[in-house]
Amino acid sequence: MMAPVNQIIRVGGAIYEEYIMSGGGTQVSTATTEPWEAQKEYLTSGFEQAKGLYNRGAPSYYGKETMAGFDPAQTAGQTSTLGYAMGPRVAGQQAAAENRLVQGLGADVDTARMTPVMDYLGRQMKSNLETNVLPGIRESLVQYQPGGSSRGDTIQSMAIAKANQQMLDKGAEMAYQAYGGAQDRAQNYSQMYPSIMSAPLNMYGAMGDVGAQRRAMTQETMDKDMARHQYDATAPQQQLANYMNMISGNYGGTTTQTTPGPSGLDQLGQVAGIASLFMGSDIRIKENIEPDGTWKGHNVYTYNFKGSNTRSRGVMAQEIEITRPDAVMEIEGIKHVNYGVL
Repeated sequence: MMAPVNQIIRVGGAIYEEYIMSGGGTQVSTATTEPWEAQKEYLTSGFEQAKGLYNRGAPSYYGKETMAGFDPAQTAGQTSTLGYAMGPRVAGQQAAAENRLVQGLGADVDTARMTPVMDYLGRQMKSNLETNVLPGIRESLVQYQPGGSSRGDTIQSMAIAKANQQMLDKGAEMAYQAYGGAQDRAQNYSQMYPSIMSAPLNMYGAMGDVGAQRRAMTQETMDKDMARHQYDATAPQQQLANYMNMISGNYGGTTTQTTPGPSGLDQLGQVAGIASLFMGSDIRIKENIEPDGTWKGHNVYTYNFKGSNTRSRGVMAQEIEITRPDAVMEIEGIKHVNYGVL
């Protein structure tokens, strides 16, 4: 804080006093703390070690591979999958399966395979007709109608027609069964088709799974190796950090608090009030007067006393006399202002 300077001004035969203030000042208070005395040695050692580690540069870089490549089993599975999917084998199987499926859904019955069966059944039914049915009819006719009649021929014709109808019915039944069997086979094949086509892919996928397991094991080994390298590379820094953490505390320092001090005119009023001095403030003994704000509702000016080049700051007695005549006193014809009562 700048103290007021008591300036002595001589005008004619009179001596006047003026307190020159250079504006507001500041009050500064400083508090300094230091580490515990027993702590200083360890802190100093820790800082020196930190500097040494810094000068050594960054930890070494892990120069080996950090990512495991595809396992041979994975590569083989990938190659086989692409070869199977894009090769002629799949195209041929797909065409054959589609044809088979269309045939099955169309329920084409192979009648050539049914012909031997129908021939066999025909012979069986004819033999039964000639051996059992017709002789029985004749025997009945001879027994009940001796000499015969046209009715016997009718009965035989009916028996033959019935046998023929049974033969046709059996053929229709076989055709129906063959048709149903074709439908069932088509349905079964349509359900089996995806499995047939994907069976090789499943095998190749299993190869890939084995490769993935082996690759994961390789990656785990690499990760552990990298972790060991990282531990070794950063161990000095980590040890120092642990050391500093154990001895850490208030390292000390400086705390500065700055508060604004009173303005120059406040200081002037304080000094004048204490001394109960009347300051020479007559406008007639001042020159180069310039307005410079206000203080406690009064106009303030900067100026210099006549015969002096030093700039001062204060009020004009003639203005103060208008509002506060009690603060103005004339001494030897010069008006003075009591700053202490303003």
